[in-house]
Amino acid sequence: MNIISLFNALPGACAQGLIWGIMAIGVYITYKILDLADLTVDGTMCTGGAVCIMMMLNGFPVEISLIAAFVVGMLAGLVTGVFHTTMGIPAILAGILTQLGLYSVNLRIMGSKSNQAINVDKYDLLVSLRYIKDVPFYQNAIFIAAIFVIVIVAVLYWFFGTELGSSIRATGCNQNMSRAQGINTDFCKILGLMLSNGIVALASGLYAQYQGFADVNMGRGAIVIGLAAVIIGEVVFGKIKGNFAFKLLSVALGAIIYYIVLQIVLWLGLNSNDLKLISALVVAVFLAIPFVKRKYFSKPVKKGGV
Repeated sequence: MNIISLFNALPGACAQGLIWGIMAIGVYITYKILDLADLTVDGTMCTGGAVCIMMMLNGFPVEISLIAAFVVGMLAGLVTGVFHTTMGIPAILAGILTQLGLYSVNLRIMGSKSNQAINVDKYDLLVSLRYIKDVPFYQNAIFIAAIFVIVIVAVLYWFFGTELGSSIRATGCNQNMSRAQGINTDFCKILGLMLSNGIVALASGLYAQYQGFADVNMGRGAIVIGLAAVIIGEVVFGKIKGNFAFKLLSVALGAIIYYIVLQIVLWLGLNSNDLKLISALVVAVFLAIPFVKRKYFSKPVKKGGV
């Protein structure tokens, strides 16, 4: 086991972590803010990439392609929101139905092909595997992804401080009380799901550029990675007092830690075919840490509550 090979792999792990961190911020909106279990992201994590790659292949600039990916992701979130609020389908089942339907939609977008590649030499990509080393800093994939994270965190920090954003947060905290205050909770749920899946699709567009292709299966298990980033961010940075922006940023940092841990595990010699199993175990370990700390390492309460 060569330690140099591990250090050479870390920049790529950081770049992937930042891109998936954007996706995890989208998951954070539904999982933590809205308190909904949304599985739509497994579908939109492919949809955004498919839209972005196909538009670029058809001559559209990367900026327009990413905006289109974001909009299409929002439409997927709208479908899930309508299923949940208008049709009364539980959120987790609504997400599964949308995810299932998106598989066919994604194939249609990619011209009935399961994979569509894009050449970094022919198209102006924002991020790429080849933009990790030996490129100017302003072209480095890590730098570009970090800029996206900072901008998204800043915009969300502003938005959730507005009256509308506060209504979404209130809906996630207590729906009954929110309705009593005159908040349209169904609208807030739909808007939150649209915003979440739009951000996921944007991350998908970046990730498809990074790996050089869009694949119909690229979103499989995305919700696991998103939840892992959220949980790791909470476990590692939860004790640090910070505002809402720091919580969002900690999610992106959690995704970086997740990918670095995976890289270390692979460097230790485990088979890459076991990557899904390793991912599940990593998530399980970080999920268990808060419980183990409370049960075995918290100070016992004395009689009288002292």
